[in-house]
Amino acid sequence: MFKGYDILDFVRTYCEESICQEYLANAKWGNGFRCVKCGNTSWSRVAETYNRKCNKCKHIESPTSGTLFHKVKSPLTKAFLFVFLVSTSKKGISSYELARKLSLRQTTCYFFSRKIMKAMNIKEPKLLDGKVDVDEFFVGGPETGKPGRSKGKKKQVVMVIQMKKKGIVRCYANQIPSAGTKQLKPFFQKYISKEALIRTDKWRGYRPLKYLFPWLKQEVSVPKNNFRLFHRQVMMLKAWLRGIHHQAKHLQPYLDEFTWRFNNRNNPNLFDILISSMMKEKATPIKLLT
Repeated sequence: MFKGYDILDFVRTYCEESICQEYLANAKWGNGFRCVKCGNTSWSRVAETYNRKCNKCKHIESPTSGTLFHKVKSPLTKAFLFVFLVSTSKKGISSYELARKLSLRQTTCYFFSRKIMKAMNIKEPKLLDGKVDVDEFFVGGPETGKPGRSKGKKKQVVMVIQMKKKGIVRCYANQIPSAGTKQLKPFFQKYISKEALIRTDKWRGYRPLKYLFPWLKQEVSVPKNNFRLFHRQVMMLKAWLRGIHHQAKHLQPYLDEFTWRFNNRNNPNLFDILISSMMKEKATPIKLLT
């Protein structure tokens, strides 16, 4: 396990391909080996590698196969440094900057970054409790003739923040096609505890959710008076998108990255957490990321 943010220490630790292969093998089969072809659990190590061969069907599997490292287009030492830079950069890092630092093509960096973002998507998040604010907003520049809730070409997002004392503890955000109850309900059920003290504005899409979330309270949103922490978080998200990535054609992966960074901001084991998530995700072809 690597702990900390020291890049020189990191490079010294993962300086050889065999070390990276061993790390991935332990991450993949730490709880035991099971053949993907026949389900057998007994195996033999292939000579001079960390590949494993099933003793029953003789299928050989590498530590990277079937994961987000499958067919990675660079040496593992460089791929590990890639993940380290992405996970430990406080405000994130663009594919253009990664290409410049690692001498890789920008498109290669973009698609590998998208795979990392996929690992940042939390499938089963811990439900938020206590004081919670929820609201929706638009991402995108102003458009003529599209005031207020008029969508136009902008992308609509719903976000939830959990508050404690004077700060935000955690947050989650999803892109939604519209702000109707049908779209808001799954978001509430995935991220918010039914015992949470939920506060929203007066938008009618929240009203039917009071049957599922009895502590939901609606109040008129007054600029600079209430929902201050929520509006600050929205401004942070938009500033981050403009400053680091400049644009986001596929918005949801960037929302996942932003919330992952925020929720893990005080964790020194970011590299290990991200590698572990990448090993659990299935291999993703590039065509599914475009």
